[in-house]
Amino acid sequence: MPLDGRAIARGCGGKEPRMAEQLCQAQLDRFQAALAEGRPLTVACTAQAPLFRQEAEEAGFGQALNFVNIREAAGWSEEAKAAGPKMAALLAAAAVEMPAVPLVPLASEGVTLVLGRDATALEAARKLTETLDITVLLTGAGAVEPLRAAEFPVARGRARAATGWLGNFEVTVDGYAMPRPSSRAAYEWGPRKDGAVSRCDVILDLTGGAPLFPTHELRQGYLRADPADEAAVERAVAAARELVGSFDKPRFVTFDASLCAHSRNRRTGCTRCLDLCPTGAITPGKDSVQISAEICAGCGACAAVCPTGAASYALPPAQALLKRLRTLLLTYREAGGETPLVLVHDETGEAMIEALARHGEGLPARVLPLRVNEISQLDLGFLLSAFAWGAAQLRLLMKAKRAHGTEGVFRNLDYAQHVLAGLGVPDHGAPRAAAIETDDPFTLGEALRAVPRRGLPFPPSTHLAMGAPREMLRQAARALADGAGRRGGEIAMPALAPFGEARVEVSGCTLCVACTSVCPTGALSANPEKPQLSFLEDACVQCGLCAATCPEKVITLVPRLNLAPEAAQPRVVKEEEPFCCERCAKPFGVKSQIERVTQKLQAQGHWMFADPARLRVLRLCEDCRVFEATERAMDPYAGPPRPITKTTEDYLREAERAKRAAEEG
Repeated sequence: MPLDGRAIARGCGGKEPRMAEQLCQAQLDRFQAALAEGRPLTVACTAQAPLFRQEAEEAGFGQALNFVNIREAAGWSEEAKAAGPKMAALLAAAAVEMPAVPLVPLASEGVTLVLGRDATALEAARKLTETLDITVLLTGAGAVEPLRAAEFPVARGRARAATGWLGNFEVTVDGYAMPRPSSRAAYEWGPRKDGAVSRCDVILDLTGGAPLFPTHELRQGYLRADPADEAAVERAVAAARELVGSFDKPRFVTFDASLCAHSRNRRTGCTRCLDLCPTGAITPGKDSVQISAEICAGCGACAAVCPTGAASYALPPAQALLKRLRTLLLTYREAGGETPLVLVHDETGEAMIEALARHGEGLPARVLPLRVNEISQLDLGFLLSAFAWGAAQLRLLMKAKRAHGTEGVFRNLDYAQHVLAGLGVPDHGAPRAAAIETDDPFTLGEALRAVPRRGLPFPPSTHLAMGAPREMLRQAARALADGAGRRGGEIAMPALAPFGEARVEVSGCTLCVACTSVCPTGALSANPEKPQLSFLEDACVQCGLCAATCPEKVITLVPRLNLAPEAAQPRVVKEEEPFCCERCAKPFGVKSQIERVTQKLQAQGHWMFADPARLRVLRLCEDCRVFEATERAMDPYAGPPRPITKTTEDYLREAERAKRAAEEG
C-alpha cells in the first residue's frame, strides 16, 4: 500500500513516522529500539499485535502501547493514494488514551436448575452432574421414565417467573411436587404447591417454551435451547460447564441517581431509559431509576437517551470517546483531508470493513472509521460534536436485523437532522446523519460511495468537549450555531427531545412554586426574598415533573433548542408584590392568592368565616393569627349553633298539638 509520509507525519505531531516493510520479522529490531526509548508507542499494525505485546512485556516496557489498523481501514483501497490524511487521523486518534473500565464481580458455585419437559433434560443433567450441582424441574406435560438411581433431585413444576443474574437467580415455581418413590414406568408426583422458590447460580432451560427473561440471550447465566435440536442442547450443556467460579464483567453504565429525573413526590417524570432497556436491568425507584450492573448487557440505550447525564456510558466514558473523535477529525483536516465522512461501527462492522478491503474496493479515502463498543450507546452530544468538528456526513454501521436497544440512537439521528436543518445546513439529497443497515460488505461500500461529497458551509470548531454529557451536548450545539451564524435562533424539536421550554400560563399561575420543589435540574426556581418564579431553559430536560405537579395545570412542555445566549440565563416568568400582614406589616404571602381565597370564602358563605373577624385572620401572618385569636377569644373548634335534639316523644307531642289545633280551628 502507498504511504504518504508528509501527510502521515501530521498525525504524529509533525515528526516523521518510522517506516518499515517487515516490522514483525526482519525489521523487528526497529520496534525493539523504539521500546528502549521509553516513550508511548503507536504501531500501525494490528495483525501482529500479540507479537509486539510479547516483545514489549519481555523488554519491561511500561508506557502506553497502542495499535491501529491503517491497512484494511485505509491502505487496501482503490483510493489508497489519497488516504494519507486518513492514515494521519487514524494514527493520532489511536494515541488518545482510553481510561480503564470498572468491573463488576460475579460468582457462581455451579448450583444449576435444569428446566425440561422430557428425558432430554435428564440426559443433559447427567452430563453436567460431575461438574455442577444439578436439580431438574420437569413440566410434567409428558411421561418421563424415572432415573435408575437418584443422581440428582428431580421435581415437577412450572417456572412462573424468574429474576436475577449469573450466581444469583431466583425462580418462582407453581405446581411444585416431588416424585413418589413408587414411580414405576413414569414419574408419579406427590402433593403440589404453588409459589415455591428456587435459588440457583445457573439456569438451563430445555422446556422449549417461552423464555423466562426479555432478550434472554443477553442474560448471563441463563442458557436456553430447543430440546428437539440436539446440537443446540449440546452447545448449551458445554456452555453451562464453564459457568463455575468468579467472573468479571464491565460496568457498562455509570449512574448518578442525584441527576435522575424519573420521579419526585410520587410523580412520574422521565421514563426514557425504562422504555428502551431491553434486558430489564432498569427498574423504577422512589426518586430515581435503579440500574442493575449485573443484568446490564451494555447496549447503552439508557445513556443514549438520558437527558440529564445521570446514566452515561463507561466503555469508554463519553468525554474520552469525544476526545478521540475530535482528534480524528481535526487531524484529518490538518493533514489536508476534505469532506470527511465518519463511519461509526462496532466489532461486527470491523469485520465487514476488513472483508471489503480484502475482497472489494475498500473504504473511500474520505471515510474515517471509528470503532465503539455498541452503536446504540451514541447520544446526541456525540452526533452534534462530529459535525461541529467538521464531519461532512455521519454514518452508523448497523446489522441488517436491528439489535436490541437501538430505538434511542435512531431517535438521536432524527434530532441531529432537525438541528442541522434548523441551522440551514443543506443535505443535498441525502441525510447528513443516517444509519447503514447491512450485513454485506459490498453493499456497505456502495452506500458510502453514494453519499454526496458536500462539506459543511462553515469551518469546523476546535472547542474541547468537557464536563458532563449534557454540557458537552450544549457545547456542540453552540459551536454549530456559531459556525452557521444562527446563535440567536430557536429550533423546533420532536417530542422527547432533551431540551426545551416549560411554558407557564402566567394568568393562571398562583406562584405556589410547587413546580420548583420537583424540578430535578433547577430549571424552575423560586426567589426566597419575594414571590417570583424563574426559568433557566438550558437546564430544562423536558421530564414533565413540573407539568404533572402543577395544581393549576398551567405548565406545558415545548421541545425546542434555544441557541440564544439568554437561554443560559434565568428569566423571570412571573412575580408579584408580597402581601403584608395587616397587623404587623410582615410580608408572608402572595397578594393575589390572599385576595382570591378571601373572595371565594365570602362568595361561598362558608360557616367558619361568616364572622368578618374570622375572615380577617386570613390576612394576618402566622404569628399575628395566634394573637388575634387569643385576644378575641376565638374558639378554633367552635361551629354554628347546633339544632335542638328531638326525641320520639317530642315528635308525638308536636303531632298531638297540631291535631288539637286543627280540631279547634
